[in-house]
Amino acid sequence: MAVVPERRLALLGGGFSTDADGLIDDWVLSQVSVPRPRVCFVPTASGDAPGYIEQFLEAFRPRSCGPSVLQLFRRELDDEALRVFLLSQDVIYVGGGNTANMLAVWRAHRVDRLLREAFDRGVVLCGVSAGANCWAEGSHTDSFGPLTHLADGLGLLPGSVCPHYDSEPGRRTSYRKAVATRTLPAGWAVEDGVGALFTNGRLSDCVTRTLQARLYHVDPTPDGETTEQALPCRLLTNDTAQSANTNQ
Repeated sequence: MAVVPERRLALLGGGFSTDADGLIDDWVLSQVSVPRPRVCFVPTASGDAPGYIEQFLEAFRPRSCGPSVLQLFRRELDDEALRVFLLSQDVIYVGGGNTANMLAVWRAHRVDRLLREAFDRGVVLCGVSAGANCWAEGSHTDSFGPLTHLADGLGLLPGSVCPHYDSEPGRRTSYRKAVATRTLPAGWAVEDGVGALFTNGRLSDCVTRTLQARLYHVDPTPDGETTEQALPCRLLTNDTAQSANTNQ
């Protein structure tokens, strides 16, 4: 009987673009049990910003991995080559930027379908900000300027996602209002510094690089309010971030 791969994705509240310690990125790499995991950065949400791409390469080239970048604004691969490339990765790491624009570009190039296929095959999907929003059914975003809801996403993670829950003014209040009114489904609020791993749709690990940062689950109540449950997180250190994932 064929072994069905675990479907895993991670919501990141940081990484190479914001954190000098590298703890969250090392934790991401620890999810893959191969000596030199292949890690593809997808910077679509930033319009394939050259500086962002260089940040990724500078952070991951020294690590024990094989980094690469998928640029869709100057695409060079045909459909089959693109499929082979993405399905050959161990980790697909999506960067921040504009969630709505990113989803539109992905669909134009059929990358959304390839990401679903990669997910089903056991490739670890992860990302920060827009790169966290995209995996859920809906998200809280500033894609249109002011903070608002986006009832759109790949739907690989049930519910909704709100990034930067503690660091951007208005995020917490606006997201809770969207969940309270059921404009967005119940979901996950990610503070900066947190990493949350979901295995087969369920939270399987939660880590933080600071003592303060947390992951919350936000649910609507019958009286039009919300509840906010803080989830326990393991504190990352240089040793724990690079240790083997307990699910392997």
